[in-house]
Order: sequence, then C-alpha cells, then structure tokens
Amino acid sequence: MRLQDEPDLPPQINIVPMIDVIFAILTFFIMSTLFLTRSEGLPVNLPKAATAKQQQVPAKITVTVDKDGIVSVNRQPSTVDGLAGQLRTLVGDNQEALVIVNADATVTHGKVVAVMDQVRQVQGAKLAIATQKP
Repeated sequence: MRLQDEPDLPPQINIVPMIDVIFAILTFFIMSTLFLTRSEGLPVNLPKAATAKQQQVPAKITVTVDKDGIVSVNRQPSTVDGLAGQLRTLVGDNQEALVIVNADATVTHGKVVAVMDQVRQVQGAKLAIATQKP
C-alpha cells in the first residue's frame, strides 16, 4: 500500500557515466590517430629551406643518412657503395620513382654528395632532398 503523503519523484537519468564513456572513446580515437602517420625514413633532424615544396610521385624510395653517417634505404641498412645497385633493384622498370635523400643537418656535405652521386647513377630515378619549412 502506498501512502498519499509520499510525493511522486520524477524519473532521473544520470549522465555522468555516459560522459565518462564518451571521453574514453574520444581519447581512444585521438590516441589511435596519432599512430596512423606513416614515416618512411628514419627520424633525423632535417635542415630548413624556405622554398621547400611537397612533391607528388607514385613510387617513393627514401634514402636516410642519420647523424652518425649511417645510410639506410627504406629503413633497411645499406652502404654508400652498394646504394646504386640496391636502388636499381627497387626502381626496376618504374620510370616514375622518386628517391628522397633524408639527411640529418649535421651530416658532412661530402657524405650527402656521395649518396646523391650514387642515386644519379640509377636510370629513371628522380632525386629529391627532404627539408622542413622554418
């Protein structure tokens, strides 16, 4: 039996747990998108260039020279002398291949020129140097 004196309380919806769930989902999506960026070269400190432009070419090969002078092609270790042969294999019949030299700003000029010379020996490879805008 119900008493007549008892006031009828309106139903309530507690939204605090729903807000917690929404923030958890939002955090998940933010964190997952941070890992979706694709980095083709090894992390180096790129030099700055005011005239840098983005290039759009279908096939890209990244040659990285890190601060210690270690050369790698698409994140695989390589040597300067074996670079031309390795690039010929990667370029193959593709005449649209772009070879991006991703050299650290502290690498000596001679090392970068030697890498560029090896790239120029490959038929059909277009040479680009990675920089960042100031």
